[in-house]
Amino acid sequence: MPGARRSLASPVVSGVLCPCGSPHGSAVESGGSSSGGGGGNAGSCGRSLCEASEQDRRLRTLFQKLDVNRDGALCIHDLAVGLGRLGLHRSELDLLKIVKAGDKDLDGQLDFEEFVHYLQDHEKKLRLVFKSLDKKNDGRIDAQEIVQSLRDLGVKISEQQAEKILKRIRTGHFWGPVTYMDKNGTMTIDWNEWRDYHLLHPVENIPEIILYWKHSTIFDVGENLTVPDEFTVEERQTGMWWRHLVAGGGAGAVSRTCTAPLDRLKVLMQVHASRSNNMCIVGGFTQMIREGGPRSLWRGNGINVLKIAPESAIKFMAYEQIKRFIGTDQEMLRIHERLLAGSLAGAIAQSSIYPMEVLKTRMALRKTGQYSGMLDCAKNILAKEGMAAFYKGYIPNMLGIIPYAGIDLAVYETLKNTWLQRYAVNSADPGVFVLLACGTISSTCGQLASYPLALVRTRMQAQASVEGAPEVTMRGLFKHILKTEGAFGLYRGLAPNFMKVIPAVSISYVVYENLKMTLGVDSR
Repeated sequence: MPGARRSLASPVVSGVLCPCGSPHGSAVESGGSSSGGGGGNAGSCGRSLCEASEQDRRLRTLFQKLDVNRDGALCIHDLAVGLGRLGLHRSELDLLKIVKAGDKDLDGQLDFEEFVHYLQDHEKKLRLVFKSLDKKNDGRIDAQEIVQSLRDLGVKISEQQAEKILKRIRTGHFWGPVTYMDKNGTMTIDWNEWRDYHLLHPVENIPEIILYWKHSTIFDVGENLTVPDEFTVEERQTGMWWRHLVAGGGAGAVSRTCTAPLDRLKVLMQVHASRSNNMCIVGGFTQMIREGGPRSLWRGNGINVLKIAPESAIKFMAYEQIKRFIGTDQEMLRIHERLLAGSLAGAIAQSSIYPMEVLKTRMALRKTGQYSGMLDCAKNILAKEGMAAFYKGYIPNMLGIIPYAGIDLAVYETLKNTWLQRYAVNSADPGVFVLLACGTISSTCGQLASYPLALVRTRMQAQASVEGAPEVTMRGLFKHILKTEGAFGLYRGLAPNFMKVIPAVSISYVVYENLKMTLGVDSR
């Protein structure tokens, strides 16, 4: 067993709370006892109540030590210097999160009252997380409990990796000192150690880190993502979930608009390209501009953007209901449960908005002056082909959900766990680049697997818009393509489809992060 370690946290920080562990006298106010984790509410240590004057003195002492320029408020610079003097080194992003979380009057700094409220709210969250991780309910977190908690969230690490996370966590800059959460070398974390380490750190829980790994709405490449975003209980109760959806929808709209020319080229190549008409990328763009001018590159983008909102909303609601039907007691679903729930929710959402998919294809294929707009296009289809035309290609579209979602999720999980096994030494936080790389590769693999079904769907949607095109079934269309064009014919338009993946993911991520900040959504 390693020897006892010296805590680098100042006694002032460790002594902010009373020895019984009550959050600055708020344990009673916050709704009862706080059991588990080495300390309870007022009275669990044999004391009736913490004295308010003593708490106020401790808090003011800490506040004064952090208030470097003595102006009665804590800015990011104050926190950086003050915490550094106390042996707690935090990154600029961490400090920005602390100020943002407690800054009620939006003046960019924390006065004493805001600082106290931040500590109270933050510790309540820390206690709830500690209790959720303390599966043995013995007031301590060990390596096995960390492994189990991560496994419940779909992340597999070894017990040796969990021990590394327990005994040594580097914080702040890489040249800063190392802060040990396990101060006494017992390879377990009690409530005091957990609280002291995280009290002035914006990351509230291990599940928060794992939320970075989940498939998120930010990875919008213009295709039908069938595994919706998952939200914590707190996000659902506070209504924060709809802000995430709005941010994701806005990011998808900007991303799809920026890559719309490549998307329209893909549709044209899927429908018109053949051995006799070997349409290339440059030739396709030239043909579109010659026929309708530069604006024609964005035909079909309007309906493609409009369908984001109803599809996301329906998918989210269906996903939540299916999760309840499955009956799992886990806040975050396991991999196979996410695949099942996501595929069913995707099928329900696609069934609801499928006429918009048909309209998108017809608008992308239209010639100059053919329709005056989306409503005119819908009226023409309804008058000439009937209501059934709005569901052409529905079967291959539904069949494409399973390989897309399954392979996308499987590749993502494989890449994630490979990264964790090889590179996750002191933290499970992957960073932005790893997330974008995993999301891009997995989405690309999912599209590659389902692309033949997507091509057949598009051709069936476009049948009436192509003069002389025979009305064929899905099976007949597969046979016709294989007979006349070979297996390569099932992948017409694949090049522009893949060309848009990296810019689509990158643009949607940047826009998503900026919209979250605008809407007041905390970064995970």
